[in-house]
Amino acid sequence: MLFDSHAHLNDERFDEDRDELIKSLREKDVDLVVNPGADMETSRSAVELSNKYDFIYSAVGVHPHDVSNMTESDLEELKILAKSNDKVVAIGEIGLDYYYDLSPRDKQKYWFIKQIELANELNLPFIVHDRDAHGDTFDIIKKYKAPHTGCVLHSFSASAEMAKEYIKLGCHISIPGTVTFKNNKKTVNVVKETPLEWMFIETDSPYMTPVPYRGKRNDPSMVKYVAQKIALEKGISYEEVCNATKENAKRFFGIR
Repeated sequence: MLFDSHAHLNDERFDEDRDELIKSLREKDVDLVVNPGADMETSRSAVELSNKYDFIYSAVGVHPHDVSNMTESDLEELKILAKSNDKVVAIGEIGLDYYYDLSPRDKQKYWFIKQIELANELNLPFIVHDRDAHGDTFDIIKKYKAPHTGCVLHSFSASAEMAKEYIKLGCHISIPGTVTFKNNKKTVNVVKETPLEWMFIETDSPYMTPVPYRGKRNDPSMVKYVAQKIALEKGISYEEVCNATKENAKRFFGIR
């Protein structure tokens, strides 16, 4: 019933109970999960995890925090990982982060573009991280995303107006657990203004835990609280949100 379109189950915070947790997800109505990489090591382990469990898929890519030392050989390895594993369904997560600025901005832009070009080449969608870099992120996607290449703005944090501009480019909007936070009117407005057919739901586990578990470790079973909030704000049924966001993400990632 539920498709968590973005979770980091290979994160060290799951080391003590990963297998037990994953095996429990089907009982909690989580049918599908996409687990993106954030650097070379987690891209490799994401693929390994997706090959171990039939309902988990992976993405490979280098997050803006970790592009400082990225090389052309890393890009080639990402290409090989994606081409040689059927469970790799996207390039990601990639993008820009001007909040922490852990990598120089020129390198963030360079490797964001290079990884978009890799997605274009492989005919794979890409998963975007954008924190406090809304203008540059949009400009790069508009310029470099090929018309045939899918794109999703993971943990969307920009305005409803920008969401509409992304949709014009054929990009999807993914809603995280922060939509449940009491004072997060911006994301609630995004939910209200964004057509359901362009929307995914996600946890970004183990981060961004929704109410009523805010402050604790997040996991894919908590994606239901995102779906419940969307249903409430759009005035539709929980089942409609679950089914629509699941089918949206399955089409986007090419999962049958």
